[in-house]
Amino acid sequence: MADTAMSGAGTTGGDDPLQRAIWRLRSRGCWTDAAALLTPHVGKGADAGAAVQRTALLVERCLFTGQGWAEAEDALRVAEAVAVSDDERGAAACERGQLAYAATVLGVRDRADEARSALGRAAALLSPGSRTRPLLDFRRGLVAEHIADAPQSALPAYRRAHAGAAAHGDTLLLSFTWRHLAALALRDGEVAEARKGFAESLRIREDLGFLIGTAPALAALAEAEPEPEAARLRAEARRLFHLLGGIPTWLADQLAPSPAA
Repeated sequence: MADTAMSGAGTTGGDDPLQRAIWRLRSRGCWTDAAALLTPHVGKGADAGAAVQRTALLVERCLFTGQGWAEAEDALRVAEAVAVSDDERGAAACERGQLAYAATVLGVRDRADEARSALGRAAALLSPGSRTRPLLDFRRGLVAEHIADAPQSALPAYRRAHAGAAAHGDTLLLSFTWRHLAALALRDGEVAEARKGFAESLRIREDLGFLIGTAPALAALAEAEPEPEAARLRAEARRLFHLLGGIPTWLADQLAPSPAA
């Protein structure tokens, strides 16, 4: 299962008390509570940015837990309804593409065509300098790699996302791009490069306190490390996975102990 990303909005929160509170909840997998903090700001004539961020939180919940699809769809419709500018409509379309992608890769329902269409619409709407464009590039890479099975098309998309995330200071998105670039490197047998990317992704997540994303990062790094370090990383990932109540659910098979163990 692919590691995924949502908007960097709310990452650590900076000096904004609301965004700091959202980050604390999100980073521990409390997406419903984090989204509830934005509910008063969402509605007719409300801040479209808050509506998109609320949607992104609920879409991320779907990706990590496989639950909450109806709530995410409802939030998405609100975000689409209150969007006014092209950038706002593009950001909402980006979330629609991500929700359709999640439903497809998790086997809930095949919405691959919807994912491609929504992300294509987002690309047409977002300005070249939009802060959402690196996230869009990353998500188009996910669709290319995990739905179209075209890693050769995913690579340039991930590279654009990586450069854009660095330019905009979206550190959390960088943790995702590092991981996916590393996975492609490992696929091509470039183990040293893969190890570097996986390690950087893990470092960023630990520095940010992105607890729910740390177990996947540990498990990914284990794929590029020799034994016994790989076993230690998987054991730590397994401990964290169980500590968080089996989130993300798609990591369960990867962390299942081998029969020999």
